[in-house]
Parts: sequence; C-alpha cells; structure tokens
Amino acid sequence: MKWNRLLLVLAACLPALPAMQAQLSERAKKLHEQAFVFDGHIHVINRQFYLGGDIGQRVADGQFDLPRAREGGIDAMFFSVFVTEEYYPPRFETRQALRLIDPALDQLARNQQTIELALNASDIERINRKGKMAAFLDFEGCFDLDGDLGVLRDMYRLGLRSAQLPAHNWANNYADSCCAPPKWHGLNERGRAVVREMNRLGMVINVSHGSDETIEQTIELSSDPVLATHHGLRSFNNIPRNMPDYLVKKLAAKGGVIGFQIGNEFHNVKVFDWRAKHAGKPFWDTSDIASKGTSMSIEEIDRRVAPQFPMVGVAVPEELLMTPDDWVAVVDRAIQLVGEDHVALGSDFDGGPTLPRGMRDIRDLPMITEAMLRRGYSEERIRKFLGGNLLRVVRQVTEKPGR
Repeated sequence: MKWNRLLLVLAACLPALPAMQAQLSERAKKLHEQAFVFDGHIHVINRQFYLGGDIGQRVADGQFDLPRAREGGIDAMFFSVFVTEEYYPPRFETRQALRLIDPALDQLARNQQTIELALNASDIERINRKGKMAAFLDFEGCFDLDGDLGVLRDMYRLGLRSAQLPAHNWANNYADSCCAPPKWHGLNERGRAVVREMNRLGMVINVSHGSDETIEQTIELSSDPVLATHHGLRSFNNIPRNMPDYLVKKLAAKGGVIGFQIGNEFHNVKVFDWRAKHAGKPFWDTSDIASKGTSMSIEEIDRRVAPQFPMVGVAVPEELLMTPDDWVAVVDRAIQLVGEDHVALGSDFDGGPTLPRGMRDIRDLPMITEAMLRRGYSEERIRKFLGGNLLRVVRQVTEKPGR
C-alpha cells in the first residue's frame, strides 16, 4: 500500500481532533488580528497544478486556501512552489519549475482582489495597505540541478525572489542536502557562484534542507542575512533535517532568521518515531526514487506525483501530539540561544506537517499567539516572531542601496 494511501486509511480510523484545544482569549484574538503575520513557508500551488481548482476557493481538506489563510490572519507568505525529487533523475527539474511558475502567476491574477505578487518589502507593505495578502514567490526543490546562473536570472525576471539552495532532500550539482550522501561537503565553486549571484540580484537565500556544511558555508560566504525558512532544532529531535545550536548561533550572528516548521515530526520524537515505524523510513528519505529509472515522460511523472497533494500530516494517536505550548517551547529554546530578533514562523502548511494538538489548519494560527501569551511573551516579541523579523531580512536583501 502506498504511504499516502496508508495515511488516508489511518486518518479514517482515528477520531477527529477537536477543532480548538481551548477558547482563544480576546487579547490573543486582538493581537493576532492587529499583528503583521508573515509565514515563511506555505505550499501554495502544487495542489492546483496536479488536481485543479483555485487557491481562492475554500476546500474541505488540506491545510491551506486563501479564505482559511485570511481567517488565520495571514498578511504575507513565502508563496512556495515545490519541484519534487521525481523530476530530478530524468532532468526535468527546470521544465517543472517553469510549469509551476505558470499556474502560480495565473492563480495570483485570478485572485488579484485578495492577493498580489510582492517583489520586495515595500511591495508587501503597499499590498497590505490595500487590504490584500502579499505573495513572495519562493522555490523549494531545484530550479536547475546544475545551478545555471542564466536560469536563475530568468526565474528572477519571472518574479522569483527566494530559492532554496539544496534540491530538497537530494544532492544537486552544487550544494549538499541534509538528507542525501554528500557530494561536495557543502558548496562547490558553482554553489559559491549561486550564492554570490543571489546576493547580487537581491534574492533571499533559503538554507532549509541544507547539510550542516552547506548551511555553514553559505552563512560565511553570503553578504546578506540568510534564512532557514522552515526548520527545527536538533536539540529537540536529533535528525539531520534540524539545525544544531552552533549553526543557529552562526545564522543569527550574520543577521539571519530561523523559521519554525509547525509539524510534530521536527520537534516531537514520539511522533517522528511513530511515523518512521509505520512508513518504514524517515519522512525525508527519497533514496528509492533514483532506482525507478529515467524513462518516464514528464506526464507519467505527474501522474505518479499527483496523489501526494495536498500534503498533510499523519493521523497519529492524539496522546502523542505536542500541544501549541510544547511547540512554542521549541521557539523559546531558540530565543534563549540567539534572542527574539532571529526567530520566525515557517509553517510548511500543505507540505506535510502533523499539526500540534487541536490545530486544524492555517485558520488556527492564533492558537500560537495564545500560547506565546501564556508563556509570558511581550506583544513586541510576538509581533517580531509573527512577521517583523522576516520582513526585516526581506527588506535588507531586496532593497539594498542602489537597487
């Protein structure tokens, strides 16, 4: 049985989680509504590419659509498109990247009364003043496995302003991933050229999914602050997908920000072990893809990949789930390490997170604000986490003097 089908069976067999763990306080509601909320990682367009539909239409499944994002208080998002590993062996990654940008821009045009493409921080603020959400176009996976700088510049011309260096959980030809055997021990010369060109263009460099060596070398080389848009802490769950404390400190020392993925798998060892046991492998393991050959057409790959979307978490026993307060404890650890100016929200909605207990989807982001208030956080700290820190980095990267 395919793993995604197994998840559906498990979900059907377990009782639904309560919609809300506790009633939100008026203070949390008001603060969340008034705060600038900028999510550093939301999977937006893959569902529509494979299954059709419109991001502006409310759907009953998955974790994201624009109506629910509005209910969750979202003002801006890293509008992430995801090129999955299946397109890499036959070298369809650049073609697939362009195929995803096409519907992304089309969906934004269809929903222009609600959301608008932003190219820099000032755009985000301008769009918000009109009462709209801002979309900051971001790539997860690979725009080109060779790191072709001409392709990168073409993507920039199409509106791309953020890109992940590693090819998700796959080593590309210029940067190692966290979750594949190393080829370069970080960056090779092409990888260093990609970093320099992204700096020159004013593109946000995203090191999530990078190996420790890739992350460290990128931080040292980049003239701009670096983001880890959707990450976790290795001190909570000792897996290669999470960041060790020393790298969090290096990231912050150069002005960077770590965004925290909202799922249990990153921070909750019990859920990670449960999921790995039932799947037979860790959630990041894509090693079997290379053995499936390169003879499929791109349309055949589409049909293979389509059932993965929308990507949602697993239906684990409720007692294993962390609460929103447990999740905030992870953020708190990072604040203790590097301060409140270097943490952010990077939910990964529709990218597969198993949400904290009681959370349904993006609508329930105010539960995080409530948990932060319970922890005694100041409103200023909460505002920084919800969006202020991320906007600062985007401004610094995209609005350099002379740009």
